[in-house]
Amino acid sequence: MHEMSIALAVVDQVEEAARSHGATAVRTVRLRIGELAGVVPDALAFSFQLACEGTVLEGAALVTEPVPGRARCAACADEWAVGMPPRLCCPECGQATAELVAGRELRIAAVEWDDDPADVRVRQPISEEG
Repeated sequence: MHEMSIALAVVDQVEEAARSHGATAVRTVRLRIGELAGVVPDALAFSFQLACEGTVLEGAALVTEPVPGRARCAACADEWAVGMPPRLCCPECGQATAELVAGRELRIAAVEWDDDPADVRVRQPISEEG
């Protein structure tokens, strides 16, 4: 199940970014996932929760944004939704010279986290005594 390796990679990247910005907890991770990326959303959600355990992401919500597959014909420049299973022959001219222009995405779109309130440093006045 490659969804676990995807979840682990997402958690590693988000955790590194969150810690470098002083975050104490990650609330939400938004992923853009193309319909042609070969990712099973339920399996990814399950894997994500497991991968988050013991990290700054523990308890974070995973929000997936589906990206429909789209193709463009090299011959006539028509563009269409490919659907599932993908239809790669141009519906306009019938040519099979399609280029996929969307639907293979798998990227982190946004992350929401809480900043560390303890990170605010209070300076004490310097004593005038020795």
